[in-house]
Amino acid sequence: MTVAVEPQTATVEAQLEQASHQLAAAPVEEPRRTAESLLGFVMGCERSHLFAHPERELSLKEAEQFQLLVERRFSGEPTQYILGVREFYGRDFEVNPAVLIPRPETELLIEAVLEQLPEFACVLDVGTGSGCIAVTLACERPSLKVHAVDISEPALAVAENNAQRHQAGVKFRRGDLTEPFADESFDVVVSNPPYVAERARPALSREVRREPELALFAGLDGLDVYRRLIPDAGRVLRPGGLLAMELGHDSLPGVLALLAGWDDVETRPDLAGIARIALARRPRFAQR
Repeated sequence: MTVAVEPQTATVEAQLEQASHQLAAAPVEEPRRTAESLLGFVMGCERSHLFAHPERELSLKEAEQFQLLVERRFSGEPTQYILGVREFYGRDFEVNPAVLIPRPETELLIEAVLEQLPEFACVLDVGTGSGCIAVTLACERPSLKVHAVDISEPALAVAENNAQRHQAGVKFRRGDLTEPFADESFDVVVSNPPYVAERARPALSREVRREPELALFAGLDGLDVYRRLIPDAGRVLRPGGLLAMELGHDSLPGVLALLAGWDDVETRPDLAGIARIALARRPRFAQR
């Protein structure tokens, strides 16, 4: 139940203190930082401005708007959806409930791909969501030919907005995995696919449960999309082409089994030592 607090004019510091206590009771992680982000959004300023002017009094309108946002966050709505933006790889990306919220683990996927991308490569981002992978690759390497695909029209609308925001040359298509594309079309296929097992649903935070199910869940064991994606990628990759995928925290054994027969299979860990990235190359002389 939301803890109702009557909006009233008060200083920045007083409002932050009150909101921090309210969010801590939810509970919300980092309640003070969250309150600062929400108040900065209402006031149209950076958090640093709040630190510099704690004595500044809010108008009644600002106090009311701030309390409405605090109540939304108290109810479990992710901060990123409330603000409509998430920073990823040094750039701001539009996000809304049609797309997953980009996470730091996916930045590891970007770094792994950038290490191995040939100049002028043709790249496909499968299940692009917000477009954070495709747009980032296009911005980091303007010589690339970047394509992106998603089955969700609302997600593609968000991705296209993000490409326009960053003036990224990405071509978007709607479709199921690699279905819209011809055989041997790409040098690289990259994907952060759905990988949450249905059995893990009860353990998810209320914030994660607000994200689109289509982009989260992948069958009872979390491997359903990998089972389709890996052979699909083998079809559209040129011989020797790179497949790069993000992994769930317990996806590794199943994904390695699915990559049997691929060349140069390797994994990369996150900061906690959990395998988060799988890389593999389509055999140059594969029989398909």
